[in-house]
Amino acid sequence: MLSRPTCTVLGSDPTNRKCRINCYAFQQDAIVTFQGWQYAAFCSPLPDVAEPLYVHLARRRLLEPPHDNPRGWEVLALTDYPQTVDDGHNTVQLGISPGDGTIHLSYDHHCDVLRYRYSCRDLALKPTEFTWISSHFTTTLDYLPGLPASHKPFHYVTYPRFCAADSDLLFTLRDGKAGLGNDHLYVYSSSSGRCSYLGQHLTGIQSNPYIHGLSYRSGRLHLTWVYRGFVHYDGWDDLADTKHKQQAGPNGAENNHDLCYAYSDGLGKTWKNGQGKEIASRDLGISTIDNNSEGIVVFRIPKRSGLTNQESQVVDLDGGVHVLNRSSLPVGWNNRSGVEAVHWRHYYKAPGDDGIWSEFLLRPVYGSTRGRLAVSKTGDVIIILPDAENGRVYIEKATKSSGYTAHEEVWSGEGLRGEPLVDLPRLENDNVLSLMVLADTKPSNDIDPGTRNVVVLDFEL
Repeated sequence: MLSRPTCTVLGSDPTNRKCRINCYAFQQDAIVTFQGWQYAAFCSPLPDVAEPLYVHLARRRLLEPPHDNPRGWEVLALTDYPQTVDDGHNTVQLGISPGDGTIHLSYDHHCDVLRYRYSCRDLALKPTEFTWISSHFTTTLDYLPGLPASHKPFHYVTYPRFCAADSDLLFTLRDGKAGLGNDHLYVYSSSSGRCSYLGQHLTGIQSNPYIHGLSYRSGRLHLTWVYRGFVHYDGWDDLADTKHKQQAGPNGAENNHDLCYAYSDGLGKTWKNGQGKEIASRDLGISTIDNNSEGIVVFRIPKRSGLTNQESQVVDLDGGVHVLNRSSLPVGWNNRSGVEAVHWRHYYKAPGDDGIWSEFLLRPVYGSTRGRLAVSKTGDVIIILPDAENGRVYIEKATKSSGYTAHEEVWSGEGLRGEPLVDLPRLENDNVLSLMVLADTKPSNDIDPGTRNVVVLDFEL
């Protein structure tokens, strides 16, 4: 069992709104460690007011041992951009370019124009040389450096993500709407300070792909996703239509289907399926992966089977691919055996092109809140599962020594909300699990929304 975690507060989480805006599964690296400093991004109001919200960025130096900083977090608020839309999609994303130490943020999107800003060089490489103030960042931009604002995918952005790749930083976004969109990929060069467009790498045919994440390890970029089929509705083709911008629009998660996988050894310029067959490249004359690409579906999961979108993926130290999702299908659906209700599922692909996929049944799912995967320094997979109905979080461990077949509960805590986020580099390098989550300070009821904070729980593994 894990010992009691230490808890530090980043800031207040707004409870006056209908939609939560912090701690969502698609915030890939909202908390991340780089060269001995930990960074976290969240949205919060200024003290003593409820609205508007502002992007806040926090940092702290991690000391050895006991892996915490008695001075706590330094937090800056980017007050030149008020966040006013009550929509859980409109979160903040964080990325750090390893080569030049620039910190990148993208925020406040649900089918909106790109909103992005980045810092001066060396801010994360030489943190002791910089005071923690907002003037080190650009204003909000509607373009990426090196690309024009007229670039079409910048006009209709949802779900941006960053992913460090060697010395550079990848950036992805979805254009279009739920059930009818595509994913685009960019790379920020730390040597030039400019971005290049790598292309529309995922295309939805009367659907849109929802990725579980981008994972880069040892020169290989891994991608898993589900598709959401499009259901036509009145006004779907009206440019003024906003139904798709609702928190739960007309094309919901019941239309999710199939678990898919592909990888790239060419930083998104070429793509192969899990058997190592090239399915998209300039040489093939095929620029994108779409629903009909050969060999991408690794589990056939029909619509209305409980499958969610954007839950979690991680790649272990040996190159094995792990995906967290949920389903109401029998275990081993492809073999038509057994009967189960909606449970979380741990899907695992063994390393290499000949690595087979396995499926492991986890605990029942209560509510729609999504969980998280991470890899420890010893190669075990950590599985964080929230119980939204009861305000609890469970942590399980799948051991490397068992081939990830043995799962055991190692901790549970109460009074916790949201979709837990994990600092992946810190866990992998220091064996410390930093969990960013929402903690109740005053429970809600039918009359009072209560109060809660954005916190970081640190577990020594």
